[in-house]
Amino acid sequence: MENAKLTARQQQVYDLIRNLIVQRGYGPTVREIGEQFGIKSPNGVMCHLKAIERKGLIRRSPNKSRAIELTHQADRSPGAIQFAGVVAAGPTTLAFEQNERMDLSEMFAGENRFILQVSGDSMIEAHIADGDYVVVERRQWASPGQIVVAQTPDGEATLKYWYPEEDRIRLQPANREMEPIYVRDAQVMGIAVGVIRQKL
Repeated sequence: MENAKLTARQQQVYDLIRNLIVQRGYGPTVREIGEQFGIKSPNGVMCHLKAIERKGLIRRSPNKSRAIELTHQADRSPGAIQFAGVVAAGPTTLAFEQNERMDLSEMFAGENRFILQVSGDSMIEAHIADGDYVVVERRQWASPGQIVVAQTPDGEATLKYWYPEEDRIRLQPANREMEPIYVRDAQVMGIAVGVIRQKL
């Protein structure tokens, strides 16, 4: 996000902060920022941080070295949802994290939601087709019969109906031509709360 209120160097510092928060969950230290941009004085880094904070894009806690947060004015606008990659609705492949965000105005907005693009036809009878986008709410549990993004112990992720059984979990496709996936263990990464059609 290019912000006209920031100087070029402030924009660079802000982009670093934003990218690290998205990628690893927390922002950089003053020392990390200084090393990244060749700023030898901590005071020089602090001047940039104070300026970015004054312009409403970050919040800082003076008592914590890594306590830099993005504000809603920055990348947390009501219509911006994280685009997290591609999830398989056929043979399972691991969903991957990306920095890109998709602005859907006020549709499906939520801090605890992300978007995945569907690959495959295993959910077509649930009206989720190859190339569609599914909006997922982060959650570590699901009720039987809910559509979830599930991750298996070998690190693969897939979009399926969730059916815990006595000694296994059945990941059920919505396609009569495909067999369910049975696993001993799987982790719910989130539940599907909306679908955006790629094409009619």
